[in-house]
Amino acid sequence: MTSTTGIPEKITLIKPDDWHLHVRDGAMLRAVLPYTARQFARAIIMPNLKPPVTTSALAKAYRQRISDALPAGSTFQPLMTLYLTEQTDADDLEQGQREGIVTAVKLYPAHATTNSDHGVTNLAAVRTVLERMQRIGMPLLIHGEVTDHQVDIFDREAVFIDKVLIPLRKTFPGLKVVMEHITTRQAVDYLEAEGGATLGATITAHHLRINRNAMFQGGIRPHFYCLPVAKRELHREALVRAATSGKACYFLGTDSAPHAKTDKESACGCAGLFTAVNALEVYAQVFAEQHALDRLEAFASLNGPKFYGLPINSQKVSLTQVSDPQPLLKPILTADSAEIVPYQDANPIGWRMD
Repeated sequence: MTSTTGIPEKITLIKPDDWHLHVRDGAMLRAVLPYTARQFARAIIMPNLKPPVTTSALAKAYRQRISDALPAGSTFQPLMTLYLTEQTDADDLEQGQREGIVTAVKLYPAHATTNSDHGVTNLAAVRTVLERMQRIGMPLLIHGEVTDHQVDIFDREAVFIDKVLIPLRKTFPGLKVVMEHITTRQAVDYLEAEGGATLGATITAHHLRINRNAMFQGGIRPHFYCLPVAKRELHREALVRAATSGKACYFLGTDSAPHAKTDKESACGCAGLFTAVNALEVYAQVFAEQHALDRLEAFASLNGPKFYGLPINSQKVSLTQVSDPQPLLKPILTADSAEIVPYQDANPIGWRMD
């Protein structure tokens, strides 16, 4: 059926994947994982634990902990990544790929975001690893920001593209690269020109919904603080155009990043939004507002598997249009009594996952 607005009242999609996800570990992992497993069939799991996941053995052990935390009967599949350091062993990551343990490698510029202290300071030091990845077809997932304190935080993604990404891709033209959680018009412009079989990008639900004003409305709003930080409205609009364009180089990656409420609401609050509870509904709202619901399945369910060379999921999910605003989402309590505050959109979300 179609509503009086011309928007379908119900849509059914191939069950999506989340190509950028943080699930943490321990009690927090057990608390947050069921929300992702309900909405998504697979997810690329970020490796920035303490200590980070830097070897195939550590990735295998982390994968087991994730599997152990899944609800009974869940078919959710974690896709593991290694945290790239200047000591990464190319033989180990190739062996990890061969054994079906490692799907991709994550590049964090040192000190760019949460738990990135072990990140790369000099790309020349990982040249051998990047050459191996290019040869075996393993994707490099990039947190694309420079960390030079002379560069304004709102400009760090654009500067990274010019100073790091473009030279990197010239040196390794066959390397598959994912620009993670893009936030700028400059990133969209670069992907419009270069996106394809060896270059893709994930776009988060929250970067499609908020601009930087969200952090400052009526005071400091720590639960809208993320990295990369949300940018001006013109950048959000560029992301919306990109996500809903139907182009295969863009795919869904929530970057859902849970933190304890006390760590968010502190003198030096942590970056990250916990969107796993309602991510798919938020994406549906964005696509509905752009009259592009017919393109949501490609963005959410098809483009990512194609880029990664993985099969398309066989399961289906449905979303129904609702007239009542989404109720205020209550904090989630972990087994060790930490509160996690879910992302709450400032405007009504008119969709519910069945």
